[in-house]
Amino acid sequence: MASAACTPYGRAMVGRIIETDACVAEGAAWLAAQDTRFADALAQTGPLPLRRKPDGFAALLDAIVAQQVSTASAAAIWARVVDAGMTDPARVRAASEDELRGVGLSRPKVRYARALAVADVDYDALRHVPDDQVIRTLTAITGIGPWTAEVYAMQCLGRADVFAPGDLALQEAARILFDLPERPTERTLREMAAAWSPWRGVAARLLWAYYRVAKNREGIR
Repeated sequence: MASAACTPYGRAMVGRIIETDACVAEGAAWLAAQDTRFADALAQTGPLPLRRKPDGFAALLDAIVAQQVSTASAAAIWARVVDAGMTDPARVRAASEDELRGVGLSRPKVRYARALAVADVDYDALRHVPDDQVIRTLTAITGIGPWTAEVYAMQCLGRADVFAPGDLALQEAARILFDLPERPTERTLREMAAAWSPWRGVAARLLWAYYRVAKNREGIR
């Protein structure tokens, strides 16, 4: 049974929601007890970051910006998006392609941003539906694949049992931590992560933190 602090909506179908550092610490302790390699990683990383962001259009657009670019590049482009006032769907709908390209969006991401701006997502409703429904709703939008949807579910909705096995930093961290001969594929890492339920979202936080320690750079913003 999840503690009240980790299920603020009180909806059984939603499951655990990570809202506080205490929730992350609870999940990290559980993972460390299940596998000594997680315990070793946690000893190197120290307490894990909460990694929570507000949900909504801007957060999802931020995740689109971060697709397939370095964390430094994503941060720089996002700063330009914010400065240009493009965090509002109406502003994106009204912007020309040149304006959107001018803030650093590639041609495909201009198309994705526009698709998101006209998608009419009910962001409030997403807070109260199961994880798989969140992923289905978001991946129905052009330009949003499983990685973007899963990162949004973890960081913006606080879903404790969502993982992003397509994330390259998570794959590389898992390769190092579990002494694998090669970087696991998305399918392989998804299968591995099944053993980390109901705290797969914290396992992701731990692997991202371990990636920072092992590679001396951030794997995600």
